[in-house]
Amino acid sequence: MRIVAIDFGSKRTGLAVTDPLQIIATSLDTVDTFKLIEYLEQYCKAEAVEGFVFGLSKKLDNSMNEIHKSMQVFQSKLKEKFPEKYIEEMDERYTSKLAQQSILMSGVNKKTRQDKSLIDKVSAAILLQDYLNFKQR
Repeated sequence: MRIVAIDFGSKRTGLAVTDPLQIIATSLDTVDTFKLIEYLEQYCKAEAVEGFVFGLSKKLDNSMNEIHKSMQVFQSKLKEKFPEKYIEEMDERYTSKLAQQSILMSGVNKKTRQDKSLIDKVSAAILLQDYLNFKQR
């Protein structure tokens, strides 16, 4: 079964997914946040999903970012829709910076590097790989 990572945003959300053996995380998509439940319903019909991992958005002083309340509301809706799937959170600080560096190192052109949706889904993949590494310990 797969795990889906959610890099939740107020406008758009980056998604990543594991392979069925939960070894490798791969960028999946960037979705308008208002369409996210619908997207996940379709995805979960097509693929066996065990659970969801959200990036926990914290400030440097360890307090929560403004988006946290919106994310909690979304998590409640997700739990109603998928009561059999778990929801976990993982600190996502610096994943956007790591995603930008990763994209830069990949050699893509400047226009592609500035695509915020690419950064969102690469951030989700980094978050998910961190989660998998943490789970293996």
